Amino acid sequence: MLRVMIAVDGSEPSLDAVRHGVRLVRQGLHACLVLAHVQQEASFFELATQDPDLIAGASVAAGQHLMAPAVALVEASGAIYETEVGLGEPAATLVDIAERSGCEMIIIGALGQGGVRRTLLGSVSREVVHLSSVPVTIVKPADPQDLVDVVEAEAEVEGDGD
Repeated sequence: MLRVMIAVDGSEPSLDAVRHGVRLVRQGLHACLVLAHVQQEASFFELATQDPDLIAGASVAAGQHLMAPAVALVEASGAIYETEVGLGEPAATLVDIAERSGCEMIIIGALGQGGVRRTLLGSVSREVVHLSSVPVTIVKPADPQDLVDVVEAEAEVEGDGD
């Protein structure tokens, strides 16, 4: 079975990537979706003043919490899936997760959380493309006008049924 990793960071663009993966499965792609999230590692100060196991546990729990909406989307679709939470630099860790999990494709949102860091260092999605040895699909965010059109069309359909 094909294994497809989807990067999830809790942002709307990452949920767009999950929706894209689910859509591929619904269209007949026989695949296991690997939902992957990366938490930054603790700082030296945190490691020196706190129990490293507690910090790692809290990071994994936070990652699982951020992935909850993505997990809900995949579960609702009935697709086969796994979750992975990694610690480290986002792009390199995502590529490592994909390799360790035997993924043959990566799906990632075009923009996620990151703000100033993304501006200074480049986007995670671009870095994943650079580092990955497997194909990477970057899912662009929906055009806001497309969303307005969808809402208007749904309102018309609902109005016709009355």
